[in-house]
Amino acid sequence: MMTVHEVSKLAGVSVRTLQYYDKIGLLHPSKYSDAGYRLYADTDLERLQQILLFRELEFPLKDIRKIMESPDYDRNKALDQQITLLKLKKDHLENLIAFALHVSGEKHTDFSAFDRSRLKEYAARAKAAWGDSPEYREYEEKSKARTPEEHQILEERCMMIFREFAALKGTDPSSEAARALVIKLQNFMTEHFYKCTDKVLSELGNMYAGGGEFTKNIDASAGEGTAVFVKEAIQAYCG
Repeated sequence: MMTVHEVSKLAGVSVRTLQYYDKIGLLHPSKYSDAGYRLYADTDLERLQQILLFRELEFPLKDIRKIMESPDYDRNKALDQQITLLKLKKDHLENLIAFALHVSGEKHTDFSAFDRSRLKEYAARAKAAWGDSPEYREYEEKSKARTPEEHQILEERCMMIFREFAALKGTDPSSEAARALVIKLQNFMTEHFYKCTDKVLSELGNMYAGGGEFTKNIDASAGEGTAVFVKEAIQAYCG
């Protein structure tokens, strides 16, 4: 067992942070000493490592707790997803570093390292579909508060859901498995972007399979035909 001060020194996390994690129910120590001091077991340290990985990816603490307390939480699957997101973050940083090195000391007009055209396309298509709706206003409000890195992480998490859909291609889009993924996608949109009613979800399905950037990006990430299958699954769910 390790004391809170030993864990703080080992992990590079302040004692106050560990105390706060305990207070909000994110990381409880396995035991307390007779004097009331926190004592951490190896399993607690493993949980702390998972928390710190999520924090490196800029997940809010409330989201980390929700994820890790979910009955469906799979540590190995979460680690695979974290690795994917960290690689994306690494690629983004490497592009920025290469850009900075290239333009050092000279004028340059290449802004490709800052390219966020896919997100702009998503926003434009959303605005065209919903105009001045409450959903779009909520989307804009939430989006402007996020950093580019947070946008990228959410984009990849969404793509992970589409890859789960891809694994079901060729099966019945009205199956229980497909229905569960549609609900997962709907809940993801509601939590991070806007209230995704069945009506909005149906519109999204049409946009996904509409042949534009949505279709291209989904199929490029999850495999050809995925966007159409997602639309079919959404149609089956929404009736």
